[in-house]
Amino acid sequence: MRVGAELVRASQVYAKEDVGMTWRLLLGTLAPVVALWALVLSTDLWWLELPSSVLLGLIGVRLFIFFHDYCHDAIFTDSKFGGAVMSAVGFYTLSVTSVWRETHNYHHRNNAKLTGSAIGSYPTVTLAMYRGLSVNDRRKLKAIRHPLTIALGLFTTFFIGFCYAAFRRDPKQHWAAPVSGIVWIAIFVALGLTAGWGDAVWLWMLPCALHAGLGSYLFYAQHNFPGIELRGRREWEYSHAALRCSSMFDMSPMMHWFTGNIGFHHVHHLNHRIPFYRLPEAMAGMPELQDPIRTSWRLEDIRAALACSVWDAEAGRMISFAEADAAAATAVPAAAK
Repeated sequence: MRVGAELVRASQVYAKEDVGMTWRLLLGTLAPVVALWALVLSTDLWWLELPSSVLLGLIGVRLFIFFHDYCHDAIFTDSKFGGAVMSAVGFYTLSVTSVWRETHNYHHRNNAKLTGSAIGSYPTVTLAMYRGLSVNDRRKLKAIRHPLTIALGLFTTFFIGFCYAAFRRDPKQHWAAPVSGIVWIAIFVALGLTAGWGDAVWLWMLPCALHAGLGSYLFYAQHNFPGIELRGRREWEYSHAALRCSSMFDMSPMMHWFTGNIGFHHVHHLNHRIPFYRLPEAMAGMPELQDPIRTSWRLEDIRAALACSVWDAEAGRMISFAEADAAAATAVPAAAK
């Protein structure tokens, strides 16, 4: 079985965009968006508006994957117009190109490294690191990884993380980040004043909150799940981090469509230049990719993933904060040994 650089090189055969396919899939994604907007604007029936809003939220996840792949140079590499469309999608999803490329590229370079960094991912610490944290730092870590923080991703991840924190970190590079937030709010207000506040919620607020929350959870569960095989920083290796520290998210064909095949996350982390529509093909064509660690939308899997909070190196598994607190409380201070 191929490993390391050899495996990455073998995956290059799939890292080729079919430009016509990219455009067909994008137009096929935007067409229902236009139809759903027209439906909501033409009716006052909540039982039509609510499912339309939910569908817009689900399609928003797929649109974000187009933007995500564009930032990875997997699609629209030679299309200025395609790049402009993707930049607009970035503004819609409150993740402008400069911020996403900086944070997400860092995430890919440091996937599963136990540094405790919160750049581009939910911070993961070892039990030893957790024991050394102050009470306030433990509270901050718990707040960042709390289910409500993930569910409210529109405000926590995107408005605070991508619009505010990124600009504060580097105003010169990320000047567009707060602009995207201002534009987003301005469009919501404009919709409210022209179409009515109900339609503003159905067309803008609820879909964005839904796709941000779903996207935040997907990102969390793709790197925090039972069975993950984390290694110490000295033993870290890129292909191992891709295949054993990134999950395969099992879901129905319809949900794979809505989520742009991002459930094939171990394949994506092996080679982020593979377009999202070729990820299943790559997995089917490479035996090394066919035994991933899996998670799903089942309630028991969601609960199990959310309980993965701290890496216990001795046990070789993720443990909950309750377990980590109990272990920290019973630890023998070094001076007493």
